[in-house]
Amino acid sequence: MLLFCGSLAWRSFNPEIMSKTELQMNGAMLLHSSIPLSDFHLVDHLNQPFRPDRLKGVWSIIFFAFTNCPDICPTTLSTLASMYNQMSLDERNNLQIYMVSLDTGRDTTHRLSQYVPYFNSDFVGVTGEQDSVGKFATELNVAYSQVQLDENNYTIDHGTQLILINPRGEYHAFFKSPHSETMLLQSWRSIVGMGLD
Repeated sequence: MLLFCGSLAWRSFNPEIMSKTELQMNGAMLLHSSIPLSDFHLVDHLNQPFRPDRLKGVWSIIFFAFTNCPDICPTTLSTLASMYNQMSLDERNNLQIYMVSLDTGRDTTHRLSQYVPYFNSDFVGVTGEQDSVGKFATELNVAYSQVQLDENNYTIDHGTQLILINPRGEYHAFFKSPHSETMLLQSWRSIVGMGLD
């Protein structure tokens, strides 16, 4: 009883901390156990190598998107930017946000360097060979497909979940859409507060 009351008191002073059940109800899905990632060879918007070691040391959120996306992608990136701007400096130093392009034919590093930092200068755009991006997306359970609009134009249908990678570089959780900056921040704080096994 005392332990229960103590827990309630602690929760009342830490309203941003949610239980695993509350996280699920709000679209934050923790994996039963974190999954190590296979090796991958991609490149960021500054033409620097993007490999598994880039995902170690801090938490990372990965969003698979493309720059010609008319609504969902810019809306999600804006939500992430709003969440990021609400964080303390220490929190921002413990999180890196990446947009991995699913449109490797059009999204060059130069294009990404103009698009991704527009939302926040700390955000990093990532691209690479189509096979490499496809393998990376598949490993993180992000489905996508190219849809031909006419003979000269196409779009991409894709999953809109946000992938959370832990500081060991492992697939740790994902956030289902629709996304809210407040709920994302509360969920991220809760997961970080749980620590790693």
